[in-house]
Amino acid sequence: MKTWGNAALVLTAAAVLTLTTACGQEKGDQTLGGQPAGAANPAGAPADSGAGSDGYASGGYGSGTADGTGAEPAGQLAVSATKQLGKVVTDSEGFTLYRFDKDSSSPPKATCEGDCAAVWPVVSPEGAKPPAGVDASLLGEVTRSDGSKQLTIGGWPMYRYAKDIQPGDLNGQGVGGTWFASAPDGKKAAPASAEAPDEGADEGAEEAPGTDAAGLSVRKDPKLGDIVVDSRGMTVYRFKKDSAWPMKTACTGACLAKWPVVAPVDKNDIEGITKKGFVTFARPDGIKQQTIDCWPLYTFAGDKTPGETNGQGVGGTWYAVSPEGKLVGAPK
Repeated sequence: MKTWGNAALVLTAAAVLTLTTACGQEKGDQTLGGQPAGAANPAGAPADSGAGSDGYASGGYGSGTADGTGAEPAGQLAVSATKQLGKVVTDSEGFTLYRFDKDSSSPPKATCEGDCAAVWPVVSPEGAKPPAGVDASLLGEVTRSDGSKQLTIGGWPMYRYAKDIQPGDLNGQGVGGTWFASAPDGKKAAPASAEAPDEGADEGAEEAPGTDAAGLSVRKDPKLGDIVVDSRGMTVYRFKKDSAWPMKTACTGACLAKWPVVAPVDKNDIEGITKKGFVTFARPDGIKQQTIDCWPLYTFAGDKTPGETNGQGVGGTWYAVSPEGKLVGAPK
């Protein structure tokens, strides 16, 4: 009986361990399958990106795609709020999109070819959908010299960077003084306190106040107490119809227009929030979504200014999130 009891304890412990690691809770940069987000080489990518000091190389993500046939589909675009650059555009896999100063937007023209395109893979307009709140008319396409199509935002051709290994990486920012992450309008991404150097800001114009807010942090709400907010101060929500073990989302299609997903956030860019289950969820629709305690996170389109909680209790299924990932104010 003692042997059986010990075996039962071992089995119970194993079961608990399985549950607590189901979405990689001990490693905050993992995806649903337990694989670090972006750790696997993207399709067609060799193991070593090996970009040289000039930003060109024979290896790296997109190697062998210089003819444009290996362009990555854009899919559902998203806007990621970063501490360094403010809002930047990411593709459906959560990777940063970049623009090249030697290209042009009026008319749109792409000049990155050959070895350049091996290091800076072009983004195909295939399946491209604008991020929530971004005017669809800003999205377009340009025909490259080889006849392939490339996504444009605000007229600027879009690229990814070979040395961005994980979703949310910004390793291409400022490379060669000519490559910059794209803002939602196609301009160079820059914090609210700074204008991109080539966008023609008036020197005498009053600057908007900057922000060093974390990607996700905690705000003391007078009615709800401690709740999670994004870098813009917008309230973060959970959907009761989702599940955490296994991670599943019930908000798809038209639902996402009202409840945009929270894009992946670096685990080092959070304040006051548990890192338990702080993982990137690879949704079935291809969108990358941040989770806390394995629960998918959203914002609400009905919240127009920081501090609003208009999504609280909507339909009896949407609630603000506590720093531990729990529902705030939901009926027991």
